Amino acid sequence: MSHIILLGDSILDNAHYVGGGPDVIAQVRERLPHNWRATLLAVDGDVTADVPRQLQKLPADATHLIISAGGNDALREAGVLTESAASVAHALTRLSAISTRFEADYRAMLQTVSRCGLPFALCTIYYPQFPDAALQKIAIAALSHFNDAILRAAFEVGAPVLDLRLICNQPADYANEIEPSSHGGAKIADAICRLLAQHNFAAQRTAVFV
Repeated sequence: MSHIILLGDSILDNAHYVGGGPDVIAQVRERLPHNWRATLLAVDGDVTADVPRQLQKLPADATHLIISAGGNDALREAGVLTESAASVAHALTRLSAISTRFEADYRAMLQTVSRCGLPFALCTIYYPQFPDAALQKIAIAALSHFNDAILRAAFEVGAPVLDLRLICNQPADYANEIEPSSHGGAKIADAICRLLAQHNFAAQRTAVFV
């Protein structure tokens, strides 16, 4: 029997946002083979550096880890999106400093995850749904720095990736500007279960699931 553990943030811990509808963990459990289990350790509001604390509650029979982290790291830096800049070079330098800090935190988290000795998959950060078109474009551009760090780390350790940017790609996938709805959660759950069924973790080669 396999035991799947969901780690990270509100992308996987979205019960508060679905208005009584099924959350991601419930939808994962519905889709898993009957003799498999799933446990939610992700915490709404947590950042990448909180994942090691979540791992302290890891069940002894855990077999696979699914990690969605980074969205709140990006959110707490959102103020940079409206800062003034003397030049494009200045703005890019500012974003580079932020993404460098994030990448260091993300790699430190992955070191802790790797020490568990369990196969794991990583999630990219999906795009928000800001009603302001200009802000949406800026946010997408800024998130490319964070997602590049996640993908680079995944390629280096040979971990599979759930690309949430392509999974949650419709307004109905969102409960608000930044949280997944039950509709989006169903798509995330489908992708998780497809990855678990199809990916050869022993090969230690990155594959992207959408």
